[in-house]
Amino acid sequence: MTGHAWDRVPIDAQSIDAPLSQAAIFLVVTVSDGEEALAKVRDMLGGLDDLVKTVGFRDLSARLSCIAGIGSDLWGRLGEPNRPRELKPFAPIEGNPHRAPATPGDILFHIRAERPDICFEFERILLQTLGSAMTVTDEVSGFRYFDARDLLGFVDGTANPAGREIGESALVGDEDPEFAGGSYVVVQKYLHDLAAWGRTSTALQEEIIGRTKIDNIELDDDAAPRKSHKTLATIVDEDGNEHDILRDNMPFGRPGHGEFGTYFIGYTRYLWVIEKMLERMFVGEPKGAYDRILDFSTAQTGISFFAPSRSTLAKLASSS
Repeated sequence: MTGHAWDRVPIDAQSIDAPLSQAAIFLVVTVSDGEEALAKVRDMLGGLDDLVKTVGFRDLSARLSCIAGIGSDLWGRLGEPNRPRELKPFAPIEGNPHRAPATPGDILFHIRAERPDICFEFERILLQTLGSAMTVTDEVSGFRYFDARDLLGFVDGTANPAGREIGESALVGDEDPEFAGGSYVVVQKYLHDLAAWGRTSTALQEEIIGRTKIDNIELDDDAAPRKSHKTLATIVDEDGNEHDILRDNMPFGRPGHGEFGTYFIGYTRYLWVIEKMLERMFVGEPKGAYDRILDFSTAQTGISFFAPSRSTLAKLASSS
């Protein structure tokens, strides 16, 4: 890849590299009209790190963190003349028979900690601070499920980059130097039909996912006419370079309401990588050979954001 030879995640980046946590809240809000609402949002963005410290100090071992991602429309409203070169609204994907919808959202708050009550307290104070300046459009509380499995029973996030690879895969580099250290973020909320999945044989489940269910061994489907989720989600460019993304997906659910799902969140250096991944999943590669996991998992939301570096976030907070 071009750009930085990353030795570690830059200090100026938001906490993209925070370890996988036991609990998380994915909070998406839209910002109200008017300068008063924008002023509140700027104040909140400027004070986000201080709020993390204030709440997190109650239990340092809980490792509270919060990443703020800014949507395309809000970026312009905040008055910053320049923007990350790939930042744009999420484009819906019309596959056959499945589709990836685009839904509203100006700011994503990805709140993580080892304790759900710490996440809850941070969100409570955050929303109280914003007040009428925003409207919550989506709110999902996720949990770590056994040995990092999703509710379909498979280990999730095995292919995540680690160490210096996090910066190479998830953070903008010299290709867009003004926004180096930032990350494009795409979120989607999927609901699962666990009853239908449960009626599917383990062998077919493994063929669909591309890994064994018990021991998480990767399966080779290069010669298979229908590619697995694992293969369709692997992106290789025209020069043969593989492009990873950083996932921090979380299961969520309300069994009493029959709701079971996975909240997908992907951080990437290049937005086109996730766009290509979703196109391959929903449209198919070749066309029509879509990701069969979509027969059991339905996308409810789809939004793109940019999580700027701390210094860029501070600049946005001070713009007027």
